[in-house]
Amino acid sequence: MPSTSDSERAPRRVAVDARGPVLVEGPVEIVLDDGTVVRSDRFMVAVCVCRRSRSYPWCDTSHRTRE
Repeated sequence: MPSTSDSERAPRRVAVDARGPVLVEGPVEIVLDDGTVVRSDRFMVAVCVCRRSRSYPWCDTSHRTRE
């Protein structure tokens, strides 16, 4: 299969919700502060922005307890 350059790929869709996580069409790789790379192959990924999640960087809806 021929490789596809970055410029030929469709852009990723990212949805930002002021009261919740950032939703990203997957699969995704996230580079953490310490250089660790985590990956999710799901079709939609909820990325935690409040840092309250026990499964950070993935959202576990912990933000709901402080709304």
